[in-house]
Amino acid sequence: MTESLDILLVGLGRWGEKHLRVLREIGATVWVADVSASRREWAVQHGVAASRAVDDYRSVLDRVAAVDIVTPADSHLAIADTCLRAGRPCFVEKPLTVTAADGRRLAAVARETGRALQVGHIFRFHPVTAAMRTALMAGRLGQLRFATGRFSGFKRPRTDVGVTHTDAIHYFDLFAYLFGQPATRVSAVQRDYLGRGLDDLSVTAVEYGDIPAIVEANYFVPGTWRECVIVGERGSLVADYSSGGVMLYESEFRHHGGLWEAVDIGKETLATTDAEPLRLELSAFLDVCAGRAPVSVTADDGVRAVQVVEAAASAARLGRAVTIEEIR
Repeated sequence: MTESLDILLVGLGRWGEKHLRVLREIGATVWVADVSASRREWAVQHGVAASRAVDDYRSVLDRVAAVDIVTPADSHLAIADTCLRAGRPCFVEKPLTVTAADGRRLAAVARETGRALQVGHIFRFHPVTAAMRTALMAGRLGQLRFATGRFSGFKRPRTDVGVTHTDAIHYFDLFAYLFGQPATRVSAVQRDYLGRGLDDLSVTAVEYGDIPAIVEANYFVPGTWRECVIVGERGSLVADYSSGGVMLYESEFRHHGGLWEAVDIGKETLATTDAEPLRLELSAFLDVCAGRAPVSVTADDGVRAVQVVEAAASAARLGRAVTIEEIR
């Protein structure tokens, strides 16, 4: 638990509901803002004082210490800009903004106002990620070769952005974090099978320097798939974000008498915890607000992830690889 801070939660959709629960669990005094009267009433029924449920977030900025923005992506720029200029630190769910240009504007406002801006790339806070990062930093895979990520499942699509913005972006940021370097070049295939003007299938090849990563995202495959594989010269990490499991497979190829032999050395289940990623993420934000820690996922991190999304859209449209420098 942390000392009580007055936090304004803007947006009470499916993910906003989870934010409300966690913020209350970690000791924040939560205010809520939503244009929907029924959503505000829902929040009151779940423990928010009626006097702290408002339709206009701007009306209570002088009464809170920080703001948690969980609204459609196309509203992030305007809301966060207003809150930062009012002197309030902000947590903004991913994507930071719809476009990288807007993200850079928001990052500039954060610098100008001197207020913290944390982006909600939740995979960074997952125990699975912590286990993989520990193994990678210990050099257990040797030189990294390539990676894959799959974020798929049959579900209701978002209406503000496509599946690349919504789901593939998790891995765009994750791999930059795990590999310690930003993306440099992107190729992609995207489809709009539902005819909404937004992609609902995307397959993206992202190069992080010499390390290529293939990321698949779609709304059609039955079940829930949150998989990640990282391959190096001495083995592989195989992770499942749904189950919370991580396996390290030690293996290598040996060359004998002109032939290559695939040698399995062993496998190990890496230790993880059952900590809730959203709780870790929002606790980190409250630590920032209380002056106990620096921002863990910066506006610049958020911009870099959106740049990959934009490069993927350009690559799919042009039918060729696009460098990050091109879309800057």
